[in-house]
This record gives sequence, C-alpha cells and structure tokens, in this order.
Amino acid sequence: MLVISDVHYATDALRRVIARGEPMLILGDLVNLTDYRTGEGAIAEVLGLEFARRAAASRGSGDFSVMREMWEEATRGRIDEVRSAIGRVIAEQYAVVSEALVGGSGYVIHGNVDRPDILRETLPESFEYVHGEKRVIDGVVFGFVGGGVETPLRASGELSEAEMHRVLQQLGPVDVLCSHVPPAVDSLRTDVITGRAERGSTPILDYILEYRPKHHLFGDVHQPQAGSWRIGGTVCRNVGYFRATGRALRIDISSLA
Repeated sequence: MLVISDVHYATDALRRVIARGEPMLILGDLVNLTDYRTGEGAIAEVLGLEFARRAAASRGSGDFSVMREMWEEATRGRIDEVRSAIGRVIAEQYAVVSEALVGGSGYVIHGNVDRPDILRETLPESFEYVHGEKRVIDGVVFGFVGGGVETPLRASGELSEAEMHRVLQQLGPVDVLCSHVPPAVDSLRTDVITGRAERGSTPILDYILEYRPKHHLFGDVHQPQAGSWRIGGTVCRNVGYFRATGRALRIDISSLA
C-alpha cells in the first residue's frame, strides 16, 4: 500500500503514483491554498503572488495578527467577493485532483487546508472518505482522523481539541492510527526550514499514550526535525511532503500487524 500526505495540488505527480495501481492512503491537504516556498496557490490567483508571499511569511513566523491585518486591508469592502473567488479556485482544484485519482483506489482524510464537504463530494467512487472511521485492511485495524489543529483562522479543515478528542475516543483501539497532524512532540512538529514549531495535537498524543497503537502515520509538517519517533511502543512516522518530493511511502501491511 502507498501512503502520501500534503499533495497540495501536485496533480502530475499524483497521476504517476496512481498509475502504479496500488491501493493508497491519502492523509490530507489535497488542494493548494498557498505554497509557502513560492507563494503559488489559490490565494495568489485571487489576490496576487506578492500578497500571497507576504501572507505566507507572516503565517510561517506565527504572526497571525499581522496576517489578519493584511487580509483586512486587502479585502476591505469586498470580503465576500474574495472568499467566493478563492472558493471557486479551490473547487476547480478539487475537480482536477479528482480526475487525477481516477483509476486508483483507497482511503482519504482531510487536512487543515481542505474543505471536507467539497472533498467528499468530488472523490471518485473508488476512494473512501474515512475521517472518524475504522477499516480492517488485510487483518490490520486502521483508524482515521483528519483535520488540522485549530488556529485563529478557524478554517473549515481544522478541529478543536475537544472535537479531536471526541473523534479519537470514538475510534477506540486500533493497530495503525492515521491522521493529518502529528502528535504534540517537539521533534515531530518542528519544521527545520522555517525554524518554527507547528501545532502538534495534544489529543493525538494522549490517545497514543492511552491506546498504544503499533503505528501512527501522519503528514502536515513539511520538513520535520524528525521523520520518525517512538512514543512508548508506538512508531510515529511523517509520510512526507508529497508536493515537494512526488514520492509515496510504501508500507507492507503484514509488517504492521
């Protein structure tokens, strides 16, 4: 089985992986709001590349107050128009991503930049949206929880700590936990390029300590300080930044049992 995360509209690379004909796990962020390396994405298409790059720099430094001021200035008097325009670009991206997935099969959860409703509606029938659900694959129990950690932006792809905790407790014990975000472990949530500690999930860390899954697979942090980590008996692994690498992680399910 192939596992990817943080596709961010890398549809050419996605088609190449789909062409391998192997079942897939896709752990969120299928569309591209902003590429923090280049500024490209839906925001740049609507508000311009220079604005997108400045907003990305503020987001990368964790300065949400400056980013909010930038957004208020750029959208003053036309906030609904801008939101609608970004929404149209995102919907167009989902349509292209869906086309790229045709011929493949597997399971998908949403990430923090995804719009779960549109993602569910546009997935090909051969892919299942499995946020908050379990699946038994070749005798191994997989549990899935999508979404990003809540930020002041309160995007539709984010989950509050209370909601994340609720979803995880409903899952109960699994062999392999699949999420978009990492647990709240410094080495797993720190991006070595930006030098910034992203928001790891405390409810996911608590779940691992309580239920002790054998493996935890996730994405979200594009250039992590540590790509893998052990929490007790649980092996935690960042599956990689697909938009940058175009590479999927191949896992042998029998080795996860």
